Amino acid sequence: MDEARAVLERLERIDRLERVGTPPRELLEEVRALLTEAEAWVRAEPRGTSRAEEALERCNDALSKPFVAAGLC
Repeated sequence: MDEARAVLERLERIDRLERVGTPPRELLEEVRALLTEAEAWVRAEPRGTSRAEEALERCNDALSKPFVAAGLC
């Protein structure tokens, strides 16, 4: 449950930061932290999480590619 709570709190934080116009680099760091927390959640509750695992993998792949090319990470 702590893992789920951490993910939800991180999502709320990202939402607040977007509303106040936080720079993309800072938002990217928050998204990376979100992925780490989501991975911990999936490990803590492994039953029925295959779709979540696939989504996390796609997100990690997406984060590593376009931002490197754009020089944002």
